[in-house]
Amino acid sequence: MTDASPAPRRARVRAPELIGKGGWLNTGGKQLSLADLRGSIVILDFWTFCCINCLHVLDELRELEERHRDTVVIVGVHSPKFVHEAEHAAVVDAVERYGVHHPVLDDPELATWKQFAVRAWPTLVVIDPEGYVVAQHAGEGHAHAIEKLVEELEAEHAAKGTLRRGDGPYVPPEPEPTVLRFPGKALSLPNGNLLVSDSTRHALVELAADGETVVRRIGSGERGFADGPAEQARFSEPQGLALLPGGTAVVVADTVNHALREVDLTSGAVRTLAGTGRQWWQGSPTSGPAREVDLSSPWDVAWFDGRVWIAMAGVHQLWAYDPATGTVSVAAGTTNEGLVDGPADEAWFAQPSGLAATQDRLWVADSETSALRYVAKGDGDGYTVGTAVGTGLFDFGHRDGAAEQALLQHPLGVTALPDGSVAVSDTYNHALRRYDPVSDEVSTLATDLREPSDAVVVDGDVVVVESARHRLTRLRLPEEAVRVAAAAHRTQRPATEVAPGRLRLDVVFTAPTGQKLDERYGPATRLLVGSTPSELIASGAGQGTDLYRDLTLDPGVGEGVLHVSAMAASCDDDPGNEYPACHVHQQDWGVPVRLTQDGATRLPLVLAGMDENDA
Repeated sequence: MTDASPAPRRARVRAPELIGKGGWLNTGGKQLSLADLRGSIVILDFWTFCCINCLHVLDELRELEERHRDTVVIVGVHSPKFVHEAEHAAVVDAVERYGVHHPVLDDPELATWKQFAVRAWPTLVVIDPEGYVVAQHAGEGHAHAIEKLVEELEAEHAAKGTLRRGDGPYVPPEPEPTVLRFPGKALSLPNGNLLVSDSTRHALVELAADGETVVRRIGSGERGFADGPAEQARFSEPQGLALLPGGTAVVVADTVNHALREVDLTSGAVRTLAGTGRQWWQGSPTSGPAREVDLSSPWDVAWFDGRVWIAMAGVHQLWAYDPATGTVSVAAGTTNEGLVDGPADEAWFAQPSGLAATQDRLWVADSETSALRYVAKGDGDGYTVGTAVGTGLFDFGHRDGAAEQALLQHPLGVTALPDGSVAVSDTYNHALRRYDPVSDEVSTLATDLREPSDAVVVDGDVVVVESARHRLTRLRLPEEAVRVAAAAHRTQRPATEVAPGRLRLDVVFTAPTGQKLDERYGPATRLLVGSTPSELIASGAGQGTDLYRDLTLDPGVGEGVLHVSAMAASCDDDPGNEYPACHVHQQDWGVPVRLTQDGATRLPLVLAGMDENDA
C-alpha cells in the first residue's frame, strides 16, 4: 500500500445551477441538475454552433471523453450568438451535425453563461465531484491541461471517497434514415451528375442529375483519415469541393482532418494532397511542401488564377495549393478576426466558409462577419480584398436594397450566376440572396430554405444544398428577385459596465501542471488589443508581450466593444528532456462594454486557470 500524495491546493468556488430555457438534449428526455452529476468530474463546454473555435474544442474533447468515460461528464452549454442559433430546432440539428456525444443544455437566453461569468466562445469550466469550480479555460488548445487536471481530481477524490465511477447520463438519439445527412457543399460533374459532401456521415455521395438517385458513395462512412479505394477511404466532416482542370479529379476540403483530399472520378480512389492531419497553430509554417504543412479547418475550395484557393475557416485566412509545385501558402489574411479590406496580406477575415471564382474575382462568404467579400487581381502578382456586403462582426439580419446597408446572417456559401451576379447561401436567414455588382443591390431569390449551405447552377436552374433538410432543392432562377422587409440585429450579449478613464486589462493564465511558459525563442505570451469604435481606446491599443495592459477609455464614447487576442505557449518543465511537449493556448474576445462612473476599473479575462480575485 502506498501513501496518497497530498491533494493540490486549489481555489474553489461553488458552481451555480445549470439552467436553460431550451432544456436538455442527449439525455433521453431527462432534465439534469448539478446534484445529478455529483461524484463525477464535470466539464462545461460553453459553445455556439457558428463558432469554428468551438468546433475545434469539440474535436479536442473527443479523446478525453473516451479515456475518462467512467469519471468525466462533459456538458455542452449552448450559448447563441446569432438569432438563428437561439432556435431550439437549430440546436437539435447542430448537436447531430457535429457528432456531439454528451448532454447539451440549450440556453438561448444565456442564463447559465451569465451565472458562470463567461465572456467568450468557447469556454471550458471544470467542476470537481463535490460541485466546486476548480478551473476555467477560454479558447482552444487546453485539452492537455484539462487531462492533467482530471487525473489529479480522479486521484484526489478517489482517496477522499467522493468520486463516483460509472456510466454518464448521455443517451444517443435515434438515427434518421435519410440519403444525405447535413450535406455541406455540392458540385456539378462533367457527366451531368452532382457530387455532394455528406458531412455528418463523413463521405461523398454522387447523385444522378435528378439530385436524388444515389450513383455511388465515396468513403466508408466512418470518421477517420485514410486514403485508398472509395469503399475504404475515410473522411472527417468533409465540406468544400472543386473540380480540377481536365475534369477527371475533385479536390475535397476535409475539414476536421485539416487536409485537402483528391478523388479520382473514374475509380473513386482517394489520396491526400495537403495537410498532416494536425491543426495549424500560431508559429507553425505557413508555406512549404503541401503534405508537410498543417492546415486549420479548410471549409471550401475553388480553382482561381491557376491554383486551388482554400477558405481556411480555422485561422480566418485564405490559403492556396499549387498542384504544379505541390506546395501550399497563405494567400490572404493575417489570422486576425474581423473585417478589414486592402492588400491581401493585410486583410482580415472572419471564418471564411464559401468560395466561388469568376474570371477576375474570387467571391468569399465570410460567415462570422455576415459578409460577402471578394479577392481581386491587382497589378503584377498582387491581390486586393474588398467587401460587397457586410459591416463587421456584430451586425447581421435580413435586409435587401443598396449593398452598403444590406444585411446577411452567417452565410456559408456563394455561387457565381450566369449573368455576372452572385448568389449567397444566407444560411441563418434560411434564404438564397443575390448580389448584383452592376447595380450594387442585394435582393432575395428564395426563402424557406432550411440552413442552405451551398448552391450550384444546373441548366439555368440553381440547385441549393438544404443542409438541415438533408436534401438538394432545385429552384428556377427568377428574372426579378423577391424583395423582403428589412430585419436588422446586433449580437446580444450583456455589456460589462466599466469606468471611463483608466481600465486595467488582465488576461489570467496559469500554465498546466508540470509545464512552464516556453521562453526558449523569445516571449511566450502575446496580447493584441483594439476596439470598435477605435476612438473608445484613447491609449493602450496595439500589440505587446505582457498579458496585462493599462487602457485609457474615452469618456466621450459611451459604449463599444473591446477586441482582445491573447496567446500563451507552455512546455513540459523537465530540464532533462531535450524535446519537451509544448502547447499553444489562444483566444479572441469581443467584450461589449458600457462606460459608467461606478463601473469596474479592472477587466479580467481568463485564458486558463482561475482569477484570484474570484477565489
